[in-house]
Amino acid sequence: MPSMMLRAALACVLMSTALPLSAENPKLPPYPETRRGDVVEEQFGEAIADPYRWLENDVREDAEVARWVDAENKVTEAYLDALPGRDAIRKRLKTLWNYERYGVPRKRGGRYFYTYNSGLQNQSVLLVRDGLDGKERELLDPNRWAKDGATALDEWRPSNNGDLLLYSIQDGGSDWRTLRVIDVATGKTLDDEIKWVKFSDLSWDGDGRGFYYSRFPEPKAGAAFQQLNLNHQVYYHRIGTPQSEDRLLYATPNRPRLNHSVETTQDGRYALVTSSEGTDERYELTLFDLAEPNARPRKLVTGFTNEWALAGSVGSKLYFRTNLKAPRQRVVMLDVAERKPKPVEIIAQTSDTLVGVSLVGSRLILAYLGDAKTEAQLFELTGQPVGPINLPDIGTGAGFGGRTGDPETFFSFSSFATPSTIYRFNSATRKMEEFIKPKLSFDPRDYIVDQQFYRSKDGTEIPMFVARKKSTGPGAPALLYGYGGFNISMTPGFSPAILDWMEMGGVYAVANLRGGGEYGKVWHEAGRLANKQNVFDDFIAAGEYLVSSGISAKGRLAAMGRSNGGLLIGAVVNQRPDLFAAVNPAVGVMDMLRFNRFTAGRYWVDDYGDPGKEEDFHVLRGYSPYHNVKGGADYPAILVTTADTDDRVVPGHSFKYTAALQAADIGARPHLIRIETRAGHGSGKPTDKIIDEYADLWAFMGYWTGMRLP
Repeated sequence: MPSMMLRAALACVLMSTALPLSAENPKLPPYPETRRGDVVEEQFGEAIADPYRWLENDVREDAEVARWVDAENKVTEAYLDALPGRDAIRKRLKTLWNYERYGVPRKRGGRYFYTYNSGLQNQSVLLVRDGLDGKERELLDPNRWAKDGATALDEWRPSNNGDLLLYSIQDGGSDWRTLRVIDVATGKTLDDEIKWVKFSDLSWDGDGRGFYYSRFPEPKAGAAFQQLNLNHQVYYHRIGTPQSEDRLLYATPNRPRLNHSVETTQDGRYALVTSSEGTDERYELTLFDLAEPNARPRKLVTGFTNEWALAGSVGSKLYFRTNLKAPRQRVVMLDVAERKPKPVEIIAQTSDTLVGVSLVGSRLILAYLGDAKTEAQLFELTGQPVGPINLPDIGTGAGFGGRTGDPETFFSFSSFATPSTIYRFNSATRKMEEFIKPKLSFDPRDYIVDQQFYRSKDGTEIPMFVARKKSTGPGAPALLYGYGGFNISMTPGFSPAILDWMEMGGVYAVANLRGGGEYGKVWHEAGRLANKQNVFDDFIAAGEYLVSSGISAKGRLAAMGRSNGGLLIGAVVNQRPDLFAAVNPAVGVMDMLRFNRFTAGRYWVDDYGDPGKEEDFHVLRGYSPYHNVKGGADYPAILVTTADTDDRVVPGHSFKYTAALQAADIGARPHLIRIETRAGHGSGKPTDKIIDEYADLWAFMGYWTGMRLP
């Protein structure tokens, strides 16, 4: 909690600085006319109107939808053009983004592989060193793959000896991937090409002659970006052969809704297939002994009850992180040499949530969340504690990958005002050293990160990170971010965009809402299915706390969230339109009655419920953003953001929601949509598109919160 002196200062809450609606405000052009259809369907005795159903159609295939998108973008661009400070914000964002960024190295066969961005490159390049002190050289440069920079290097995996590198290509932000292979020594791309890959791990066999991957069947013509994803299958590809000859390893045609990912043990002896029904961490494990000529599937874990994450192996002993009898996770070992292996506890659960385990050298590195910030511990394989790995500050550590028999590992550490620094760590000697530290155009010491706790509607204590410049006083414009779902934890991380917001005098707050994974399975359960309202209550209480404590002030509070967080913003604005001055629901799930009909939406029933079941339907109908826009209320300024090629949360969600906003009597503030082209749900987005988007967002939300814009 803040000091008494700070709390006293914050008690002097500034009066509302909500902007008056006057002729001095940027003129809002009239919204485009949106055709209102007559679709009405009865669901469980209730007539559900869906007048904008036609906006679900793919913009690539439907000319009317394409015209609507173009018209909406023109209105939005005209309004944003009139906002003060946008060009200056964009210029500063480019300066802040222009610093060297490195990824966490991976070591294979004496070679070190890592990503690098010189600053403003649209995509990071992949570099390699022969030996730790070897000269780095460029292996892959995705910036050469497309003129608009929207084709990205996604995942990549070196073979065990480091001679070959398997990588996946993402185009235009789509979830579909194409796999290619490059010879590391020569830099030559091989002829091998694998298509229709999605939601796949990449795993080499033991000798580097081939790899395992997961894919869906080729979709129907014109339906690649909306068709439901069914019949996930695991294949093995032999280097130098066409995809048509790939060998099917595992499939479940009798259960087409299952997903399957595959990983191999370091020695190449075993292939482990992890199967799931949806987004919940409830898995079945199927093992293949690759030493057998025709390896047959062997069920290790059945029932779709618990989470299982492979940490490493020594011979037939496989080490896992699991929530079996441990809602905050523990480490167990399965000896697959036994006919019926039973879990042997290696490290018991603690009061903190275990979020990562890796076997490095001959020891285990465990990453915990202590009140949503990373803490790391070192253990022997027997479970004997060795000691903590001392991280620099409140922030997030990531990496710690490694190999059995090699004690060397790397990890990154970042916080809200601290970009990722790469550290090298030896699990045998416990020696830690800075490996790569970025050169910056600002001083992180000018900023402060607090962790505060507030009470939600039902009295539950919720943690929240509050970051700001040290010189920022009480009553400042504040931007509240939240997610609250799918067991995903919100931890401190660096973004030049957030730094820019704080530079301009804004406060940045991240609330660790229920539905996330910050406190394990119980925390997740408290924010899903029938408990989803807790997430909205937690977020509303966070906003109220920022105002009542004096950190911000009435009329100076903004909010944003992405994906499930976009749903959060849409639902909260419907429930409390008075709380925020401006909001950004980004790539959100806005129609809770039809989300499961498109691409990956069917997986989300684990967190949301099934709109085809009456009990779930009534819960979903109660908060669905699209169906609950309330005429007669004074809504905040809203800038919806999405992308035309988002095939994770299809843009029809945002299209329909925006049409409903613009048709409703919800006040004179702008309710606009910004639709990006050749960009998807977020991953692989080019740097220039990211900078342009944040310049628009900060100009919009800064204006409506009364921020002193540059």
